[in-house]
Amino acid sequence: MQKRPTIQMVAERAGVSRGTVDRVLNNRSYVRADVRERVLNAIRETGYLSPREAHRRSVASQQHFQPVRIGVVLPSWAGPFRDEVTRGIDAARAVLAERGAQIRVCTCESDIPVETIDLLDELLAWGAQGIALCALNDISIEAKVNEMAEQGIPCITFNSDLPESRRLCFVGQDYAKSGRIAAELLSKCIPQDSRVLAMVGNMEYNGHRTRLDGFCERMRECGFETGQIEIVETYNDYRRTYNKVSEALQRMSGLRAIYMANRSVTGCVDAVKAAGMAGKIRVIAHDMSPRRKTMLREGSLDLTITQDLYRQGYQPLQLLCDLLQKQEQPATDQQSASISIICAENMD
Repeated sequence: MQKRPTIQMVAERAGVSRGTVDRVLNNRSYVRADVRERVLNAIRETGYLSPREAHRRSVASQQHFQPVRIGVVLPSWAGPFRDEVTRGIDAARAVLAERGAQIRVCTCESDIPVETIDLLDELLAWGAQGIALCALNDISIEAKVNEMAEQGIPCITFNSDLPESRRLCFVGQDYAKSGRIAAELLSKCIPQDSRVLAMVGNMEYNGHRTRLDGFCERMRECGFETGQIEIVETYNDYRRTYNKVSEALQRMSGLRAIYMANRSVTGCVDAVKAAGMAGKIRVIAHDMSPRRKTMLREGSLDLTITQDLYRQGYQPLQLLCDLLQKQEQPATDQQSASISIICAENMD
């Protein structure tokens, strides 16, 4: 009789600890992408089922679910956001397919609100019964979400919220808190009379704006005046970021730190290097990517504050499917408590 696969067998095949396997099984953050893939391959090869998954499959096999269609609208962002969120969506698609759920993803090519609305209409025409949405905090998009709510079509926002709309709930990080953590760290790394450049992608995204607000609020509490912090929108563009940082380094006397509340961290770091200021300007960012790991190792990036983007792709689809098929309402906003501070010494 063949021995039932165990978590120890998975760990041995993947060459990792049982704890790492557990983190992968529970979709926890900060397992390296290559390690996660190795563990998932070992799970597939051994046929291992966690007790939770075995129970879920047993229950699912005894239930008859009505097929559902769920739509997803993503912003135009590339990089780690797209990679990790898409990985979460793909994982949810594989699991929820067993319950007859179809998932269709539409991606914006710009930050123009009407494009988001057009994609929402496209998904509704397809027959979407629920929507997962990351979009601008724009009045026309809020109105569309409210219109869908009137039609009985629930919408869950993720990564960036539409708090004034009738969205069902929000899945994402506590961005005000993550911004405050960045300020707490930065305020201890620079003199009290220093000037700070705070760079944000697009203030029309609630997540970007909330993160920046939290940062500025905590900096003021730490004794920094509003006039010491200069805010610049970069629209996540490398060239714009590079140029704005280069100009600020020449113009802002007393500039000692740059807070990157957005992407395009490479543009910032490259400009600092080109100005011969590497090691003299503290740089704190958010999220993780292979390029940011390199910057942490070489010391051009001091710290990055991360979030669970995989979960933000996975959980809205799980919640919508549970609502549509089992009438289970989300208990509350699904904000993740997971906020990690990563430096060169702990990024692996």
